[in-house]
Amino acid sequence: MLVLSSPSGAGKSTLARKLLEADAGIEMSVSVTSRKPRPGEINGTDYQFVDADEFTRMRDRGEFLEWALVFDNFYGTPKARVEATLSGGRDVLFDIDWQGTESLQKTAKNDLVTVFVLPPSAQELEERLTKRAQDPPEVVRRRMAGASNEIQHWDDYDYVIINEDADVALREIRAILEAERVKRRTGLQEFVRSLQSKL
Repeated sequence: MLVLSSPSGAGKSTLARKLLEADAGIEMSVSVTSRKPRPGEINGTDYQFVDADEFTRMRDRGEFLEWALVFDNFYGTPKARVEATLSGGRDVLFDIDWQGTESLQKTAKNDLVTVFVLPPSAQELEERLTKRAQDPPEVVRRRMAGASNEIQHWDDYDYVIINEDADVALREIRAILEAERVKRRTGLQEFVRSLQSKL
């Protein structure tokens, strides 16, 4: 399980999309959220959109690996789909905040790699949020205020990258993913035993 986290506007969703396009061995974990869809978002592809009551029912039935309340909206990771993807031999990509990452670190630490994405500067972060034009100015202000809280968790992550150039940041994420796949290669113990027995 590969986690990408960042303050809003640092580019983690763009990097996640680019990674999915570049690597057929990883699948996006589609979070469930109680927030309304933004323009262009597709239910079941970007998020599974539900109302707060349905989210609460899903949470109470234990259907989430992790969940959090972020900017007055619930977000959660459905357990069944993630487990099915991993059992099928594919990696799972998470685009979640520090709260969700903290929850996953408690329940799945041995199968988790975490990456925190930083913006190159506070000014660039504000410009990205404003250019995105998906949120009204008061929400942009709240997201900027929340960025400091998000960023203070950077050192809880396995890796930290600075997203000044999306292509460079993507190369760094792909390098992390490949290194972690090599580290977690299955069947290595059996291979080494077999190799030693023939020496």
